Amino acid sequence: MESALASLASLALRAWLVWSLQLVAPGYAEVTCSSCPWPARVRNTDVVQQLDHGFGPVVTLGKSWNRARAEFRPTALVLESAGEREWNSKVVGKTDGEVLQGDQPTSRRKRSGPGPDTATPSDERARSHGLLLDGHRASSDGRWSRDDGRASGSRLDDAKLTSSTFALAGDSAHNHAVVYWTGQNSSVILILTKLYDFHLGSVTESSLWRSMDYGSTYERLNDKVGVKTVLSYLYVCPTNKRKIMVLTDPEFESSVLISSDEGASYQKYRLSFYVLSLLFHPSQEDWALAYSHDQKLYSSFDFGRKWQLVHERVTPNRFYWSVSGLDRDADLVHMEAHTAEGQCQYMTCKAQACSESSRTFPFPSYIETNSLVVQDEYIVIQVTMAGRASYYVSYQREPFARIKIPKYSLPKDMHILSTDQGQVFAAVQEWNQNDTYNLYISDPRGVYFTLALENVKTTRGLGGNSMIDLYEVAGIKGMLIANRKVENQVKTYITYNKGRDWRLLQAPSTDLEGNEIYCVLPFCSLHLQLQMSENPYLSGSITTKSPVPGVIVATGNIGSELSYNNVGMFISSDAGNSWRQIFDEEHNVWFLDKGGALLAVKQPTVPTRHLWISFDEGRQWTRHSFSAMPLFVDGVLVEPGMDNQILTFFGHFSDRSEWQLIKIDYKSLFTKRCAEGDFQTWHLHNQGEPCVMGQKQIYMKRRPGLYCMLGKDSSRILSAEPCICRAHDFDDYGYERRGDGNCLPAFWFNPATVSRSCSLGQNYLNSTGYRKVAANNCTKGVKEMYTARKQQCPNRPPRGLHLATQDNKLTANLGSNVTFVVQLEEGDSLRTNIQLDFGDGTAVSYSNLSWTEEGIRHVYRSAGIFRVTALAENSLGFDSTSLYLHVTCPVEHVQLLAPFVVIKNKEVNLTAMVWPSHSRTVTYFWWLGNSTEPVITLEGSISYVFSAEGMNTVTVQVSSANSILQDTKTIAVQEFFKSLLLSFSPNLDEANPDIPEWRQDVGRVIKKALLQIADIPPEQLLVAVFPGIPTAAELFLLPSKNQSDARKRNEEDLEQISEILVSALNQNLVEFELKPGSRVIVYITQLTLAPLVDSIPRHSSSAMLMLLSVVFLGLAVFLIYKFKRYNNTSLQYTGSQCFCFPSSYRQKLPTTPAQVLRAPLPQSIFPYTTTTMLKAWSDLTNSLLIPLI
Repeated sequence: MESALASLASLALRAWLVWSLQLVAPGYAEVTCSSCPWPARVRNTDVVQQLDHGFGPVVTLGKSWNRARAEFRPTALVLESAGEREWNSKVVGKTDGEVLQGDQPTSRRKRSGPGPDTATPSDERARSHGLLLDGHRASSDGRWSRDDGRASGSRLDDAKLTSSTFALAGDSAHNHAVVYWTGQNSSVILILTKLYDFHLGSVTESSLWRSMDYGSTYERLNDKVGVKTVLSYLYVCPTNKRKIMVLTDPEFESSVLISSDEGASYQKYRLSFYVLSLLFHPSQEDWALAYSHDQKLYSSFDFGRKWQLVHERVTPNRFYWSVSGLDRDADLVHMEAHTAEGQCQYMTCKAQACSESSRTFPFPSYIETNSLVVQDEYIVIQVTMAGRASYYVSYQREPFARIKIPKYSLPKDMHILSTDQGQVFAAVQEWNQNDTYNLYISDPRGVYFTLALENVKTTRGLGGNSMIDLYEVAGIKGMLIANRKVENQVKTYITYNKGRDWRLLQAPSTDLEGNEIYCVLPFCSLHLQLQMSENPYLSGSITTKSPVPGVIVATGNIGSELSYNNVGMFISSDAGNSWRQIFDEEHNVWFLDKGGALLAVKQPTVPTRHLWISFDEGRQWTRHSFSAMPLFVDGVLVEPGMDNQILTFFGHFSDRSEWQLIKIDYKSLFTKRCAEGDFQTWHLHNQGEPCVMGQKQIYMKRRPGLYCMLGKDSSRILSAEPCICRAHDFDDYGYERRGDGNCLPAFWFNPATVSRSCSLGQNYLNSTGYRKVAANNCTKGVKEMYTARKQQCPNRPPRGLHLATQDNKLTANLGSNVTFVVQLEEGDSLRTNIQLDFGDGTAVSYSNLSWTEEGIRHVYRSAGIFRVTALAENSLGFDSTSLYLHVTCPVEHVQLLAPFVVIKNKEVNLTAMVWPSHSRTVTYFWWLGNSTEPVITLEGSISYVFSAEGMNTVTVQVSSANSILQDTKTIAVQEFFKSLLLSFSPNLDEANPDIPEWRQDVGRVIKKALLQIADIPPEQLLVAVFPGIPTAAELFLLPSKNQSDARKRNEEDLEQISEILVSALNQNLVEFELKPGSRVIVYITQLTLAPLVDSIPRHSSSAMLMLLSVVFLGLAVFLIYKFKRYNNTSLQYTGSQCFCFPSSYRQKLPTTPAQVLRAPLPQSIFPYTTTTMLKAWSDLTNSLLIPLI
């Protein structure tokens, strides 16, 4: 039972360890090193920086690594070194100054527990708690040979591994530790331990330890950094390992501690910002860039003592120091920055003086966020237009050129894997791929890409990151191993010429027991796991080393496809031509003594006290004990290039034990230093073919089985003789190799296409369909026949003219600067005239395309939709293209004009008024009644028929530019109604703010005053106050809701109510109090033109229009007649029952229909009562209506 519980506890601890290691894996930087020995890792939103020689990921999109860190919290030891692999608490960085980042979880809260543990005196010199095994020696337990399966006696049976152990006393509660070796030939090791509180989600305690004797003893330095100081990250300067920078946890304080003596003493400096990541300069030891929590980039030129702001709104980890030999200024910074509007730009400026005038924008358009990659001679960015991604490259800081991938690959995603050896290696996920990528390799300029391998497998890690199963073998140029998906099976392939040719791996002929294995290609082969370890101090599933070219150690299986069951460990000593099995279960394997020996330890799922060492490339293994108790091995620190052969094991005995650091000196295993006679030659070949990458290469290797120590010179290549060029040394963009081995143009490729930069009188290289693979050293042979031929540039008409805006949008704000970009695919750019018509009456013309490289700017002074046309023309022809640009300005106000009451089943007009007025750039969304879908129009008015009585809500939304405004009105729908126009005493205008809420309140008060005059049901009255000044309103008399009442009775009731209200209004009986001492009198202005409005079919709209016309004509004739009879300055009454106005008032008469409805007419100008006038008006309209009916 106890053993079962111990086993469960160890498994849980192992799981915690894997999770914690996610925290120190590269987290933010989307940068790929030019040489990394591990498989290419593609991260969702983040790109990893890696070291050594090989492949690494570049640009990836997807889940945030911050979230991954929050999900997988630290509970176990994290191993780090500042030696050959500049790997720190977040990012594996290049020694020439890669992004270094912290390992803290993203969410933090205040600490509630006690402060750092201070029980151990800070000046206490810690001592080893005991030396392991007999007399300070770890014993050699035996030697195992894979050839006979027996332990064999040898000199190593008597050899001892000197070892000692150290426990971090007092830090048993700390669940996270980071170990740093400060550099090659240094005896200093630094360890930072931390207590991560899962409930608080933050680090609450920390301890800093330092060893000066390769890890034999350690000293706790808490008193030197501050007893209560909580530390978060520790960085070692890549160009001067004596300089250390330690950051405090910003939850407690934001400071940096600086040491110039390998961590012996520290100076503290306050920071005004929280550091999320650091980027050291590749050559200047005191220069560094710091990225803050609020997206600001800072620079320091005195190793962190003082900081100054470089730029704001910088994309995380999209900033790079200058590259020596390519950038003019050493302090130049390449960065991806955002504008205030959120657009992303590629920008450069000097870190010491990044003023607005000194900033430059090498790429004229906006770019995709998280796409900038600056690596070696290449700068790559992504632009998305109309949902399709395009990629651009700058070679040696020349102008950007569009990357040419085979036409119909249509990439969804692209990652730059490597830029070494003078070309770009990229992984592209095409439109029809989901879990695989295609590998492409470029020409030296990084513009033209050819297919290297299709359907390479990807795997997804614990943190949500994806990895491409591609591995570059260290020490041999052009040698790659990849896992490819073929007919739903994953198989391992190998190439020796950078992807030109691939083949399956030949399985071993015998197993560990010497039994013959029957595995026939292509039905059966060896398949390898190519995953990199999340912890760089565990070897991962495949290992190679530059000093021992041709030796490959990997985890794999034999069969028809890759499997993760029944796996073993395999080794090749001849660069993948033949393989041997060395273990029947997974091990971590490291190279010792510059690759002269192999160290193997079982996977850390179970504790162990043994290690295995081989001096003959895995043929024989000697077992050694390194610990008296079984240890959970969290990692091994192997530091090459030291005179003292020392390695350090990190781990723990149980989940409650203190951290154990075991120092092992394996120098005693060697008998002497290697002499000249201890080496032998080895010829690199590919299945017997001696020419690899165009040359015959001969290497020097230590003879297997010798126990001599290698010298400092790690060079192993003896000679390299060029080979005669053959067809497999060539490929080219746009060409495909057929079954007979010949290259022919792809169906989409036109070989006659000539670059637009090729001008008449100049020469260009016309491809033969073959291009020598970069870094291939073959000579003569078919080289002359396949080499591109020099030809004169022809004079040709322009073709493929493209026009776009700089930000790839078809909208622009009124008055803003719009930059147009004109591009030409074919034609003589120096002899082609370019004309651009902006569509607003202005146009420009340029004598050649070179004048338009920085874009053509224009400012539109009016809103609208403009057709912009570009024309390219020379003596042989022309080409043109157009785009339609929407120039808009935000809508500031919208008002819906609609009647308050309408007749059922009669068409009504609804109008939306917008300010400022727009022309064809506004979209109207009409929500009518209870409809769930809007009616969309480009005009500001709409006609609609309400088919049911009751109250209906109408809403209009106006969309222009990035703004949407709306207005809502409630409309009463009735079969018939009467209405009266109302006006008010002038004091109401003085209090009218002309807002909807005020009008609603005044309407409610007027209705209340009217109800006090007559006993009328409230639902039969509706008062609507008009917008504007002078204040006017309309009173609607609605029929009773009792449907049993006859229509005639309802009409009679409305007539009676109308007479009562008119009488009261004429007698000034309707009034309300606006405020104390200020009363407002309500007047009647006039009746609507039709005393009773109904839905009888005979009253058609055309008839009503004729009626109104006749009425107005009659009134005009009548008034003219009366004005001729009476003096304009007097008001007189005659028996004809008419009225006229004095000249003084005529000057104030309204001139528009809206003013007519709103203008009040004082009662004093009328010689008769309103009742008399209404009767005369009714008689007149009825007499005019009779002929129409």
